Amino acid sequence: MTTPIRTVIADDHELVRSGLRIELGADFDVVGEADDAEGAIDVITAREPDLVICDLHMPRGGGLAVVERCATVCPIVILTASEAERDLLDAVAAGAAGYLVKTTPVDELRAALHAAAAGEPVFSPSLAALVLGEFRRLAKAADTNPLTDREREVLQYVARGKTYKEIGVALEISPKTAENHVRNILGKLHLSRRSDLVRYAVEHGLD
Repeated sequence: MTTPIRTVIADDHELVRSGLRIELGADFDVVGEADDAEGAIDVITAREPDLVICDLHMPRGGGLAVVERCATVCPIVILTASEAERDLLDAVAAGAAGYLVKTTPVDELRAALHAAAAGEPVFSPSLAALVLGEFRRLAKAADTNPLTDREREVLQYVARGKTYKEIGVALEISPKTAENHVRNILGKLHLSRRSDLVRYAVEHGLD
């Protein structure tokens, strides 16, 4: 029998938290809850869970504050109603391990959370391609491509929601090598995202 994944749920709606507790099932052990960002940070720091499921829009800082403070403790998956491109990209830049919408079917949600707890980046299929699209935009704007050919191949599979094992099979590499490529890609995108914030705001009329 596998050990349950020690999980913290952070959402400002009690109904959402109680629903998740029921739907997650025996594979997940909810060891803490919070209804705002500061409370979530306190619980995560105290409990050191295996996984955090966090809403994006919460009082006292929101999900991004939780990710920025606690992404080094464990994987944090944003579970939100927002499908806005900027919300997704901000979450990825902050260090979120995944971004899922609340309309995700329960079976798919559980599978994605299992993958996130194992260290895999997870995104709702309808949003995953936005990560790839943003990278392409930044690369074009900078007139350079910070990724290797292999990393670009891996990124395409990540955008399609593939697991490390599936990427490894497709590219004839080990799942661990696929994981290392993804970590490198996320690191490069993070740096590019930070350095291009001003340019992004100007180009999108957000300045």
